[in-house]
Amino acid sequence: YNFQRPEPTFKTNMGNIYKINNTCTLLLFKCTKSLCQSICLSKPNWVQVLAEGWASPLKGFMREREYLQVMHFGNLLDDGAINQSIPIVLAVSTDTKQELDGCAAVALEYQGSLVAILRKPEFYEHRKEERCARQWGTTCPQHPYIKMVMEGGDWLVGGDLEVLERVRWNDGLDHYRLTPRELKQKFKAMKADAIFAFQLRNPVHNGHALLMQDTKRRLLDRGYKNPVLLLHPLGGWTKDDDVPLDWRMKQHAAVLQEGVLDPKNTIVAIFPSPMMYAGPTEVQWHCRARMIAGANFYIVGRDPAGMPHPVTKKDLYEPTHGGKVLTMAPGLTSVEIIPFRVAAYNKTKKAMDFYDKDRHEEFEFISGTKMRNLARNAETPPEGFMAPTAWKVLVDYYTSAQKEK
Repeated sequence: YNFQRPEPTFKTNMGNIYKINNTCTLLLFKCTKSLCQSICLSKPNWVQVLAEGWASPLKGFMREREYLQVMHFGNLLDDGAINQSIPIVLAVSTDTKQELDGCAAVALEYQGSLVAILRKPEFYEHRKEERCARQWGTTCPQHPYIKMVMEGGDWLVGGDLEVLERVRWNDGLDHYRLTPRELKQKFKAMKADAIFAFQLRNPVHNGHALLMQDTKRRLLDRGYKNPVLLLHPLGGWTKDDDVPLDWRMKQHAAVLQEGVLDPKNTIVAIFPSPMMYAGPTEVQWHCRARMIAGANFYIVGRDPAGMPHPVTKKDLYEPTHGGKVLTMAPGLTSVEIIPFRVAAYNKTKKAMDFYDKDRHEEFEFISGTKMRNLARNAETPPEGFMAPTAWKVLVDYYTSAQKEK
């Protein structure tokens, strides 16, 4: 292994998965050299998710028993029913399985560095078509995440995970990557008496902001004194035509700088999970992870975790089902779901407003496709659709992307 032990920079106790102590790191490394074969990770997103506790009580990549519970029941069942709607698994090839089968431990590497050790690995068949049918409700090979599953290994390996140090990306955004424990500490320091979370993978327009502003108003009306917004963009893998994370974070910062959202009562942090585009199944995962981080209110928008069908271009999932499923999902009892209200551009007010069917002629629905086309062409959107400096960030992104092409 071309592993150079960096000085650990994270001192807070993260639980049983992290092994931060220098001596422990060296011992694990020596153990790895003598006992372990290795698996090279394409990205350490899921290692980070597991290590930081977003998928608690999971201690590592799912073994077959846990995988079957999730696939068939949407829950982990060994310690009481715990909502876990999506599998967190590690796929490997048949050759890798044959090399590693029988090992007491397996090293996980990323870009030549040792990231983690998987203890007591258990291999089981990766039944890809069945998994996709259950997780996505489709096996369409053009679906971006299904495509990765189908091209991945034919075996899954589960086991107890020991992560040697905090996962850092060194992309200038690590200060946004707060763990559930760190977020709870921030909420406590801010004396928040209500935490409402908003999950997003897209730039924030004033329709999104309207939902968040309205939620804050409603919480104040209910008697809360200091509701705090967790603006929590997804920071793992996303499909190619989504705006990249670094540009989204610049855009979110501009929204706050313009005062569209109140910086004093907002925490912006990055959620490390990849995006699976699995609709109502995935939105339960998004909600429960924020519940683990301390949120007790969760705003759900239209078609959460959805996308157009790759072939028909129609909505892959019914747009209201995500919100409806969340209100019924087992195990999400400590979080209240704030259902979305349809927002559209009010041509009379020149602002985003909640849609009123009795005044239909006053409203214009600006789709994501139209927004992207306007930004690509460096055109100005209707006044009041998005904060001007935030819009400029989008225009700059599409301009730079076209130059790269």
